[in-house]
Amino acid sequence: MKALTFSEFGGPDVLRYLDIPDPVPGPDQALVKLQAIGLNFADVYRRQGRYHLRGAPPYVAGYEGAGVIVSAPAASGFKPGDRVGFADSPFANAELAAVDVERLIRLPEAIEAETAAAALLQGLTAQFLASDSHALRAGDRALVHAAAGGVGGLLMQWGRARGATMVGLVSSEVKAQQLRARGFEVLTQAPQAPQAGADFDVVYDSTGTTVLDSLAQVRIGGTVVFYGMAAGQPPAVDPRILMDGSKRLVGGDLWNVLTSAAQRQQRADELFRLIASGELQVPIAARFALADGARAHALLEGRTTVGKVVLLA
Repeated sequence: MKALTFSEFGGPDVLRYLDIPDPVPGPDQALVKLQAIGLNFADVYRRQGRYHLRGAPPYVAGYEGAGVIVSAPAASGFKPGDRVGFADSPFANAELAAVDVERLIRLPEAIEAETAAAALLQGLTAQFLASDSHALRAGDRALVHAAAGGVGGLLMQWGRARGATMVGLVSSEVKAQQLRARGFEVLTQAPQAPQAGADFDVVYDSTGTTVLDSLAQVRIGGTVVFYGMAAGQPPAVDPRILMDGSKRLVGGDLWNVLTSAAQRQQRADELFRLIASGELQVPIAARFALADGARAHALLEGRTTVGKVVLLA
């Protein structure tokens, strides 16, 4: 099979589109023919040697994709031709992938492979943040860091679908205009912490270094959800800040809830329902053939995209 690989760490130029042996599924795995693959910053970090990486050179990155079953264990309930996706299985940057059956998610007819590859990881994360970390409800006022990003953009829409007022925080006027065009209130991030006022019920912070600012922006009794460190390590938090304002600082990690096949499918079904109804738009910033993966990496690494970069196998 063909795969997007790298044998040394570095920039997009280290990527090579090569023939490598087909994967051999284990007893609890299905063989999936990939049609679309979601490109994530984790794949950039793997290529750079900054993130966990499985296998041996030539390395194959990618953890998110969608396609059709080629073969599956008889007892799995899957059969050849079934349309499936996954958000957390390695070696996805290839024509074929061996995927643990429990990690497979059935795709309804209304959801195309490209949409699934663009939506699963970030959409399930947005759902977790809006449902588990803090249950958004009508009347809530929420501030979302990196609101033009993959998770942030979907979280903004998810909260609005629940009746919450979602305010986006972005890094440029261009991104602000794109969110305003979708009807959202937007703040443009300045080099210093934004002074939006302490009137938010919840702040979703994926930046890391801004946690103290986020705590200052929630109301008495409000919640800060910390779920990423895009700008670096967070500062230490004096628990007296929490006590004095009766505030909560909670963490959010999707993998703490995706603990079974049933959980994956149940949560994905809700995601697919919102997409099919039009309440959740999944923007795709660009599509590249898997052979052109170096160009896709360069585009994503440039941090100019709004929406998902998808690779087509």
